[in-house]
Amino acid sequence: MSKRATYQRIARWYDFVDSPFERKRYKPIRPLVFEGLRGHILDAGVGTGCNIPYYPADTETVGIDLSPAMLARAARRREETCRDVELHEMNVMNLSFDDNRFDAVVSTFLFCVLEPQHQIPALKELARVCKPDGELRLLEYSYSKNPRKRFIMKLWAPWVCFAYGAAFDRNTHYYMKEAGWRETENRFLVEDIVRLIIARPAARE
Repeated sequence: MSKRATYQRIARWYDFVDSPFERKRYKPIRPLVFEGLRGHILDAGVGTGCNIPYYPADTETVGIDLSPAMLARAARRREETCRDVELHEMNVMNLSFDDNRFDAVVSTFLFCVLEPQHQIPALKELARVCKPDGELRLLEYSYSKNPRKRFIMKLWAPWVCFAYGAAFDRNTHYYMKEAGWRETENRFLVEDIVRLIIARPAARE
């Protein structure tokens, strides 16, 4: 099943299924992802719009997603929060934006969904639309080094793959340099399983 089909299928139930993780794990760290950002912001993989309440004031934000059903949920959240955000159906590997459009690019758990062969194309496209002095901020999963936690994550992995088309071992940070990013920060925000990656576009020829 394609990623688009997966999220078309789960969109109706996504927030309900994800609610335990959202309340306990994601909600406390989402504000940190947007802290200090200004100007034009791209939210790549906006999903049902869980980031929307945390967009900084006085910014112009655009959210993209591959799934119309997920975007419909995001539109509802936009109305509920009265936030001014553009929403577009778009593939992160083929963005319709001009070069150097955004001051910052944010993506929360999108790269967990992308297959290994799609990591570099997606990161390159985000580098293209980010201004030379802009910044990329990613939230991504990693397998815990703790044997017990890692075992539990391994047990969860088939369900995560079925429900979300995602995996815990995408290791997106390994691809940053090749994709044109210079990593400036890489730290865990939730135990040793959810990491924040911050990067800037590498010097362009």
